[in-house]
Amino acid sequence: MTAGKPIILCVDDNTANLILLDAILAPRGYEIIKAQNGREALDLVGKAQIDIVLLDVMMPGIDGFEVCRSIKKAEKTRNIPVIMITSLSSTEDRIRGIEAGAEDFISKPFDQGEIFARISMLLKMKSLNDRLISAYSNMIELNAHGEQLIRGFNQMDFNLKNQIDRIVKLIIRQDSAMPDKPQVVLVRILDTKGGYEWFRYESVNNRVERSTVALDVSLDLPDDKRSRTMSCNRFVVEHHFKTFSGSLRDFNIDVKNLVCYLSNALCIFAINYGRDVSRYDAAVVNSLVAHMLFMRSLAAELQEIDDAFTYTVYSLARAAEANDEDTGNHILRVGLYCAVLAKKLGMDDGFIDRIRVQATLHDVGKIHMPKEILIKPGSLTAEEFAIVKKHTLAGVNIIGGHPRLRMAKSIALTHHERWDGSGYPNGLKGEDIPFEGRLVNIADQYDALRNPRVYKPAFDHKRVCEIITEGDGRTMSKHFDPEILRVFKETAADFEAVYEDLEG
Repeated sequence: MTAGKPIILCVDDNTANLILLDAILAPRGYEIIKAQNGREALDLVGKAQIDIVLLDVMMPGIDGFEVCRSIKKAEKTRNIPVIMITSLSSTEDRIRGIEAGAEDFISKPFDQGEIFARISMLLKMKSLNDRLISAYSNMIELNAHGEQLIRGFNQMDFNLKNQIDRIVKLIIRQDSAMPDKPQVVLVRILDTKGGYEWFRYESVNNRVERSTVALDVSLDLPDDKRSRTMSCNRFVVEHHFKTFSGSLRDFNIDVKNLVCYLSNALCIFAINYGRDVSRYDAAVVNSLVAHMLFMRSLAAELQEIDDAFTYTVYSLARAAEANDEDTGNHILRVGLYCAVLAKKLGMDDGFIDRIRVQATLHDVGKIHMPKEILIKPGSLTAEEFAIVKKHTLAGVNIIGGHPRLRMAKSIALTHHERWDGSGYPNGLKGEDIPFEGRLVNIADQYDALRNPRVYKPAFDHKRVCEIITEGDGRTMSKHFDPEILRVFKETAADFEAVYEDLEG
């Protein structure tokens, strides 16, 4: 039901009757819309926000019974109460009216007291029915929202402002066909510096837009553990939110009613519903916010788990270098090189993050390699090199079969395979080599050439790029995936920056 004057559509082909109804009802606070035939009545019902229809039965053309049936048949108008005003008094006529969907009857000549009583009763019924329909609709939206959150949840992509945007789109009025929803939504967020950001949402050309608001107003708020939700109509707003509503007038917002979620970290104000608000509206907002805050909490907990996972991976990778000349920075650099290449190749953020972390396990199998072979100053014998090759297989056994380390397992096995098939342990060629193995191959080779070894000096960035792109007899450009090699050339400066940042 509309928040202002209830709108009554009076339908009668007799102008005198329409004038009489207007004279009776308008002084009692009702807004009157008049129609003199059935077709005009149906047109008005489809366009205006009608709260109740007073309908004459005997009209030329489309009679009252047909008008009533059409109103009750349409999804948009079926819940509008219809009172038939008729001089017909037979049981058969009343049955026809009931079958057409009429809620009540008033006999001509009508009594003013009877009209007021019946209108008042049906408006109360409509208000309750509207709230029931709204509650049911909100339940459906809440369920759909919850399911969507669960299906699409990714802690790596969680963003509080994006989640608030989604909530606001569920509750705000986006067009004239949504009068029961608020016109404006204001949100206050506690930022990382301990200050507050205010955002204003409203629909512009049927599209919800967010803008920053320079609102400076103090609010008496509970802490996050004692957050509360409120629904306030005009009288309560003027008494409990007087300062707040007064400050909004500077932004051309005249607060007639509001529903709000209040806590120190987050406040949401849904302002000016097209009707009086109730605790049911507050429950809807509270439920939506609860969904969002749960997901934020879950994202934070999962991030902690991810951080612990990453720490464990790095610890294992460093352990593998205990018997090697490489430092822990080598494993970090290889992961960062791979991330540079993956980003340039257009891989998604999830892949980039996984390879940055899991590429550090490329040489984890060296844990099982004899130290004297790993730090031998001269060339390795054929037997010694055969032992070194086995670090790829040892890495596979160490990493095991956990699905979260699938990429690390693949990298450990294939990062020494070469595009031309001359690599080890399986002599894979071309695209038979997993993509992540091809990335680590060039990243590991770059870093190995930059670092000094007992059997070779360190090369500078320029010389390493020459060796990788042109070859030096031992390392050849044909060893690398041509597309990855092309991207390496484009990102070589980034490789140099990573090395210099984490040198040693």
